[in-house]
Amino acid sequence: MLLWWQRLSPSTRDSAFALTLVALAFVPTVSTIGPQLGDLPKRPVDALALVLVIAQAAPLAVRRRWPAGCLAVIGIAFALHQSFGYPDTIAGIGFYLALFAVGAHQVRYRRVTAATATAGYTGLAVTLHLLGSPSQLQVLVVFYLTLVVMWMAGTAVRRWRAEEAENRRLSVEVATAGERARIARDLHDVVTHHVTAMVVQADAAQFLLDGPPEHVGKGLNAISDTGRRALTELRHLLGVLEATGDSATVDRSPALGRVSDLVEQARLSGQPVELNRRGDQREHAVDIELAAYRVVQEALTNAMKYATGHRTLVEIDDHDDRIEIEVTTDGTAAGAPALGSGGRGLSGLRERVRMLGGELVAEARPEGGFRVHVLIPSRR
Repeated sequence: MLLWWQRLSPSTRDSAFALTLVALAFVPTVSTIGPQLGDLPKRPVDALALVLVIAQAAPLAVRRRWPAGCLAVIGIAFALHQSFGYPDTIAGIGFYLALFAVGAHQVRYRRVTAATATAGYTGLAVTLHLLGSPSQLQVLVVFYLTLVVMWMAGTAVRRWRAEEAENRRLSVEVATAGERARIARDLHDVVTHHVTAMVVQADAAQFLLDGPPEHVGKGLNAISDTGRRALTELRHLLGVLEATGDSATVDRSPALGRVSDLVEQARLSGQPVELNRRGDQREHAVDIELAAYRVVQEALTNAMKYATGHRTLVEIDDHDDRIEIEVTTDGTAAGAPALGSGGRGLSGLRERVRMLGGELVAEARPEGGFRVHVLIPSRR
C-alpha cells in the first residue's frame, strides 16, 4: 500500500488528501474535531457553513503548486467560520497544513506572505474581540505561536530538501569527475603503450629495409597488429563512455589473463620480456583485474621507452587474499627517474591502486634499471 502511494504523483497525492479531509468533515464521529479560536455562541449549520467547511480543506489539492493562494483561501474561510460561530470542524486542520505548505514550498515573496498572514490573523483577533469572544489575549498569542511553529516546520523541511538536492548535485559532480579521471587514465595507458610499441617497431623496421623481405613483412605485421589492439581497446573505452551497455563491450575489457598479449606485443617490438605467473590464477573482481593489467601495461611501456632492448621480467603472484606484481628491467639507472617522476601514467596507476586498498612502489634498482612493485587486495 505504501509503495503504491509513493508511486503516485505529488499532485495526485495532494488531491486525494484534500478529498479525504473534506469527506471526514461530514463524518459525525470526527467532524467536530478541529481548532477553536473565537468560542462565540454556536450558530446552526447552513449552506454558507458547508461552503466554508469545503473551502478550508479542498484548496490543499494545490498546496504545492500555489501555496500562497492555498493559504489565502483557507485562511479567509477559517476566519469567516470562526467569526460566524459555526460548529468546530476537522476541516480547520487545513489552516495548519496550508501554513506548513507555504513554509515548505513557497519560493518567492516569503516575507510578504508572512507579513500578510500576520496582519490577517491580527484582524481576525480584533474582529473576534469586537464580536464578544471570551478568548483572552494569551489564548490568541498561543494560537498564533502554534501557527508560527507550523510555518517554521515547513521551512525546515524546505531547507532540508535544498541541502539534499545540493548534496546530490555535488555527488554527481564528484562521480563525474572521478569517471572522467578514470577514462583519462585508461586513454593514457592505451594510447601511450600502443603508440610507443608502434614507434619502436617502426624504428626497427627501418633497419630491416635492406634485409630479407620476410623480416620486413614481420616488422610491418607487428605494427599492424599493435594498431588493431589499440583500436580494440579504444572502442571499448568509447563504449564505456557512451554507456551503451553492450555485453560484448564488457567482455573485451582488458583482464589479468590477457597480460600474455602485452608480453608478446613487447617482444614483437624487440623488447626481451619474460613472464612468470604463480598461484591458482582464479578470476578476480573486474576493477582488480583491470588495475593489474594496466600496471603491467604501463611498466612495459616505460621499459620500451627508457630501456629499449634490455631484459624485462614480469612476475605475477596470485595469492588467496592479494595479487602481487613485480616488473623489473635491466639497464642503466638513467631510465629510472623517468619512471619515478610522477607522470600521468604512474600517478594514475598509484591512484587506481590506492582506491582498491593497495600500494604501488616504483624505484630505481641499485644495480641499474628500475622496478615496479604492486600489491592489490583480492576479491574473488
